[in-house]
Amino acid sequence: MSVNEDQTWAAKALCADCPPDQLFVQGAAQREVRSMCYGCPVRLECLADALDSRASFGVWGGLTERERRAMLRRYPEVRSWETWLREADDELAAELRTKHAPHVLAHVRASRRAVTLSK
Repeated sequence: MSVNEDQTWAAKALCADCPPDQLFVQGAAQREVRSMCYGCPVRLECLADALDSRASFGVWGGLTERERRAMLRRYPEVRSWETWLREADDELAAELRTKHAPHVLAHVRASRRAVTLSK
């Protein structure tokens, strides 16, 4: 059963009791919100759900909407973000599995440069 089908993980999130207005912020305030995510026991489930459902607002799984959009553009072939996040042999996937803020945009830019140079 995928995270999209079974939402019980959401009750275990560190932000489960936070008012939505606190989580759906813009700009620099997103850095503060996302710092809560790195100690969350269901961060990868949250991120997978947001990527699978194309959530366009707020911080989910420690990533901003800009970072998630970049991932969706960079990895259009991914059909199950839950599987990719847990099992992919990819530098970004490995970094996302750690409890530190990932450098999503740097990874995406670097992979774009590598593709351009190989052409």
